[in-house]
Amino acid sequence: MNASLPYRNRVAAGRALGQQLKISHRWRNPLVLALPRGGVPVAAEVASALDCDFDVLVVRKIGLPWQPELAMGAIASGGTCIRNAPLIRAAGVTDDEFLHAAHAEREELRRRERRYRGSRPLPAMAGRTVILVDDGLATGSTMQAAIAALRSFHPAEVIVAAPVGAADTVTMLEALAEEVVCIATPEPFHAVGAYYDDFSPTRDDEVESIIAKFFAKKSQKMLAGAPYHEA
Repeated sequence: MNASLPYRNRVAAGRALGQQLKISHRWRNPLVLALPRGGVPVAAEVASALDCDFDVLVVRKIGLPWQPELAMGAIASGGTCIRNAPLIRAAGVTDDEFLHAAHAEREELRRRERRYRGSRPLPAMAGRTVILVDDGLATGSTMQAAIAALRSFHPAEVIVAAPVGAADTVTMLEALAEEVVCIATPEPFHAVGAYYDDFSPTRDDEVESIIAKFFAKKSQKMLAGAPYHEA
């Protein structure tokens, strides 16, 4: 196993990822977007390290009916839908089964958008470097949907960042994003949770707390007159 693994928890993984990005990259006015829920504590640490804007982009994995953790597709804010055609064919999933699963995930996506965003719009992305962060890259379906959703906002570039991922998934995403930054790509790759000591589910209230603390800190900096990147 890679020397950096396992991570103690998502916060520790986010700090490691943030330091790597800070040392090796210099972006102008970057924006860090987390994929909820597990990507939020990771992304918050990345945004802290880079001292930049932070928010969430809601993406939902569409799992196989009998194996929900295995993604046969994904949906993202704005209606983007990605299908993992080879897996769908291999598993014998019908169009009706896929659409039924997608509908259920779309309802959950709307619920999360209401809870995490409320009436707050997405930050401006045109011409900016947008860094998409998750706690790991397994099949890459959710990240694919996130990248596709972002293109309509015309960012200058899309960077994918994660503490750990499957090597073939990283290669696949490199063809879709301007860059993929992944600290560890162990072989053979197991489930993302295998590379964390604590991979307990991130709760809705934890996501809300992280978001609230970030915006409170941003407001304090602005009131104090400290320079801060505007979304």
